Amino acid sequence: MDIPSGGFLTLLGPSGCGKSTILRLIAGLTSPTDGDIQFNEGGTINRSFVFQDPTLLPWRTVWQNVALPLALRDDSNDDGQIEGVLKLVGLDSTHWQKYPRELSGGMRMRVSIARALVTNPQVLLLDEPFAALDELRRQQLNEDLLAIWAEQKCTTVFVTHNVGEAVFLGQQVAIMQSDPGRIAETIAISLNQPRTAALRTEQEYTELVTHVSSQLYMHQTNEALA
Repeated sequence: MDIPSGGFLTLLGPSGCGKSTILRLIAGLTSPTDGDIQFNEGGTINRSFVFQDPTLLPWRTVWQNVALPLALRDDSNDDGQIEGVLKLVGLDSTHWQKYPRELSGGMRMRVSIARALVTNPQVLLLDEPFAALDELRRQQLNEDLLAIWAEQKCTTVFVTHNVGEAVFLGQQVAIMQSDPGRIAETIAISLNQPRTAALRTEQEYTELVTHVSSQLYMHQTNEALA
């Protein structure tokens, strides 16, 4: 699998095929048993991980949760950076002193994304971050995430089970098979940027969703017959 620097790749595949494992390998949380992972930039790569659950500390405010990665690396005085990422994810000052329990699910996920962005990552990894949200909030966060990606220019890998989401977000969609986990096919998504809500009604988008769905089904069927 080859991900261009600054690119956006989405990962699709059945449960247990290794999508989350790929993220953990890229993040350096797990070591490969075979093969290797190479970064074109060389040296130390700044990576951030957004999990399916926001994983916010309930006793810390929005501001304090976002500031946590900076505090852990003894760089807790960068208030401008914290303010910048909070505004980038759509959280104004009325939310900064609130606690996670006072926020909706979508707002908690925005805080989680802000926390991941506050260290200016070169690689952003997201493991089904919007799976628990209703469809309208999910679609809005998809659009917001693409706007953030366009501004931050970080290489992004996004795991999802939702074909429409994978096509809407990705420049490439990688389809995985299991037993053993592997990349079965990578499909280029040629939709123009920026991608807005109107794109979901366009023929090119619906044709791509249909094509990716059929390829996903084909690979799963072939796997079952193997």
